[in-house]
Amino acid sequence: MDWEIHARRLADGHLRPESPWWKPIASTPRHLFVPNWWERGTGGRVARNGPADPSAWFKAAYRNQTLVTRIGADHADRVQPGTVVPYGRWPTSSSTLPSLMATMYRHAMLADGSRTLVTTGTGYGTALACRRLGDDQLVTSVDVDPYLVEVATDRLAGIGLHPRTGVCDITQTLPADVDRIVSTVSVRPVPASWLTALRPGGRLVTTITGTAIILVADKTPDGGARGFISSDQATFMRTRHGDDYDDAVAAAEVWKAADEDGERSVSRYPLTYVPDSWAVQATLELEAPGIEHRTEQHEDGGRTVWMAHPDGSWARASTTKARDLPTVHQGGSRRLWDLLTGILDRLIIGGELPVTGARVTITPDGQTTLSRGRWSTTL
Repeated sequence: MDWEIHARRLADGHLRPESPWWKPIASTPRHLFVPNWWERGTGGRVARNGPADPSAWFKAAYRNQTLVTRIGADHADRVQPGTVVPYGRWPTSSSTLPSLMATMYRHAMLADGSRTLVTTGTGYGTALACRRLGDDQLVTSVDVDPYLVEVATDRLAGIGLHPRTGVCDITQTLPADVDRIVSTVSVRPVPASWLTALRPGGRLVTTITGTAIILVADKTPDGGARGFISSDQATFMRTRHGDDYDDAVAAAEVWKAADEDGERSVSRYPLTYVPDSWAVQATLELEAPGIEHRTEQHEDGGRTVWMAHPDGSWARASTTKARDLPTVHQGGSRRLWDLLTGILDRLIIGGELPVTGARVTITPDGQTTLSRGRWSTTL
C-alpha cells in the first residue's frame, strides 16, 4: 500500500501546506512506528497487529487519533494479537495524534538550528522533529522505558533518521544545553532539571498533570522561566518512574465508600460532571489534585456522578430528572462537592475561570505558579 498518499491526506486534513509541519507529517510513515496497538473493544482493549490486516493498520495509523501502545507494563508489541486487557488499567505509552504533535511543536517555535529535546514514546514525534529541523543531531529523544527507546531508535534508523536517544526519567537530570524541551508526558510541577538543561532564552512546552493545560515558558536570566497557559488543550499521560504507575487505580475502598450515605445536602447548581468542562476540571485539579470522576446515566432520565480521592474523600450527586437539582452525599476528610461548588461560584460571578489566560512563573528550583488578577495557585 502507498503510505505516502495516506500521509499527505493526513497532513492536508489538519494543516495548511505553508505550515512548517505539513511536510514532516506528509513525509513520515507513521504506520512503521505503530505496528501493534491497543484498540477499544467490548470489555477491554484488544491488541491489534497491523501487518496481519494492512487495511485496518493504515486506517488507524493515518487517522488523526492517538494510538495506545502500552497498558500498564504490557506493550502491544509483546503480546499475542487479540489479547484483551480489561478496562481499569492505565495506558502508559502511545503515539500522539499528529495534529496535537504539530500544536505542541508550534508552541515551541522550533527554528532552524534549535537543539530540541523531546519525549520518545513510539518515536513518531521524534521523527517529525527530525524532519522539521533537517539535522538529526539537533534532536535528543528520551524515555524512561528502555524498550521504547531501543525500538524507536531502530524504527527511526529504518527511515534514515538518527537522533540522539537515551533512557532517562524526564523528571530527573536531562541532557543539557538545549534550546527547546517539548514533553508529551505531563508533569506537576515543572522539574527544576529542565531549567538547568535549557539554554538562556530557551523554551519549554508541556502539560500539567490531570488538567489538559498546555504550559509554555521561556527561560529568564535568573534561571527561572516565565510564560503563559495556552488557549489550546491537550491531555497526555503523566510521568512514570518505572514499568507502571504506583497508584494506577484508585483504592477500591474509596469507590465502595462513595455509595454510602455520608453527609446529605441539595446542590444549588444543576448536576455537574467535572470532565465535561475543561476549565472546571483544570481548576479543580490545580486546587485539589488527584480526584477521579465517574458518571452513570439512568433509564428514567436521571444521572449520577461520583468523585473520589485517594485520601478517602468522596462525593456522589444524583438526579431523577434532568432539570432537578441533585441530591449530594459526601464523606471523608474533605467535602469534594463543596470544593466544586466554590469553583462554580467563581465561574458564575466572573463569567470565566482565571486559569484561562493565566500567567506562569517558574523559579529556578521549579516552583511553578499560575496567576491571573487576584487568583493564583502554586503547584
